[in-house]
Amino acid sequence: MNLPFLSLYFILYTLCHLFISYIVPRFIPYLGFFPYKELLPDYHLPPWISAFANFDGIHYLLIVKNGYSQYEQAFFPFYPLMVKFFSFVLGNNYLVSALFVSNVCFFFGLVMFVKYLKLIIKDKAQIFYTVLFLLVFPSSFYFGAVYTEGLFFLLLVSSLYFLEKKQYKLAGLFAALCSFTRLIGVFLIIPFLIHVCSVIDSASAQPQYVLGHRVRLRPWLGPPALRHLLRLRHYNIHYIYTVLSPLLGLLVYSIYLWITTGDPLFFLTSQPVFGANRSSSIILLPQVIVRYIKIFITAAHDFRYYVAVSEFIVFSGVFLVLFYDLISILKPINPAKRGLGFTSRASRLGLNLFSFANLILPTLTGTFSSIPRYVLFSLSFFIVLASIKSKFIKIGVGIFFLFLQILMLGLFIQGYFVS
Repeated sequence: MNLPFLSLYFILYTLCHLFISYIVPRFIPYLGFFPYKELLPDYHLPPWISAFANFDGIHYLLIVKNGYSQYEQAFFPFYPLMVKFFSFVLGNNYLVSALFVSNVCFFFGLVMFVKYLKLIIKDKAQIFYTVLFLLVFPSSFYFGAVYTEGLFFLLLVSSLYFLEKKQYKLAGLFAALCSFTRLIGVFLIIPFLIHVCSVIDSASAQPQYVLGHRVRLRPWLGPPALRHLLRLRHYNIHYIYTVLSPLLGLLVYSIYLWITTGDPLFFLTSQPVFGANRSSSIILLPQVIVRYIKIFITAAHDFRYYVAVSEFIVFSGVFLVLFYDLISILKPINPAKRGLGFTSRASRLGLNLFSFANLILPTLTGTFSSIPRYVLFSLSFFIVLASIKSKFIKIGVGIFFLFLQILMLGLFIQGYFVS
């Protein structure tokens, strides 16, 4: 998948979204049940364009314009800062700037994603289908909306790419920016730690030297290897920086919140204000599942009921696919082939566990709300779908995803909360 083809695909992808946004008012009545929708006409764009700032988008625009107001600290700062920066060269129209940031970041994110996939996947067809499934996934239109999805996608895949290339300073920089954009960015510590352990462990057949100290580690990523790593008195500073870098963005934001609000975790404690029945205390996954089962049994079959059904189905489907992928990664391998595909196996494990964390973290607030949007960053899910042998099944899944995306985009444009 070369750059001209990817560029053409992105242009068609964007034009299709705009076309759907333009014609959908003829088929779906407007609801618009979200605050501050009356502010969107102030940006002097057609409604079928300004609608991409529905729901959370308008909060980001208000943060760009006025800074943080009460409880808006639930939204992390890097995306508003980027929008503010580019607004100076885009006529101070914050909506235009936000759409520019989201779409440009998503395009370059796709470029980096393909480069990353080429490092961990040898099959060109699988790379193509991985990108295709990401683009046609029902909630992928959020990448181009006034949300953090486009920016975070670029930062995420860039950090993984540079980690795989062992360019640790760049990997750490992008990882820190990830956690300055979304909370889930801190969980990049999982693939980063696995990568560092695998790099140290990969040459375990021969005595190695770390900062002049002779070490010999046990086989791949086992607990003895990790304990040995932790016992070393002298650490390679690059490895320390690499492993801890995903925490830096969150640390900076928490310090800011501590200074301005007195609560370094205010991004969590302010969540319930924005509805969706979120809790500021941790709710375990089994409790969330029981809650949704009760909804299915007792709730009226209105629009919100079917949104809850879709959230539950998406969560369950992605969870099962990721679990299958994890089992396949952890299967014993032939010792004679231990050196073959070594880095790829470590990369798959790190990406899988990050994908799991990305899926599970939002549920700790007691709801599956917005799960269809959050799973966009469970990248292992798309890689596994692309590995399906049957071309017929892959095409069928792609068509089904595309149909749901058209439906969800139309509802989103008309002010219905879908994710």
